[in-house]
Amino acid sequence: MNTHNRRGFTLIELLIVVVIIGILAAIAIPKFANTKQKAYIAAMKSDLRNLVTAEESFFADSTKYVTYDTTLLKFKPSTGVNNPTIVPGAGYWSATVTHTQIASFSCGIGVNTTNPLVSTAGDGEPVCK
Repeated sequence: MNTHNRRGFTLIELLIVVVIIGILAAIAIPKFANTKQKAYIAAMKSDLRNLVTAEESFFADSTKYVTYDTTLLKFKPSTGVNNPTIVPGAGYWSATVTHTQIASFSCGIGVNTTNPLVSTAGDGEPVCK
């Protein structure tokens, strides 16, 4: 009768578990990294939609669009989203925004005019490029 009981794991068993965890992490990490950029883009698009509401409310009161001072609109961009660049005209306006975390990317919107970034975008549709 053997009185020596074997308890625990061997080195090979532990190494196999570590390798499997490494493979799973290598698959999952790129998917999560892309999620951050999607969240930043969603924040920029959301801010542009909110800017439409603010600009049109201001226009209803004063019959003109705000050019640069978004405090008149009571508009505050989301965290990380830079203040919009607004280009107004007679009865139309367009705007672009960028994010501090993805500087090479921007989103734009055009109301009663073409989108400043993608000319095929619909009226009032935020599009990123």
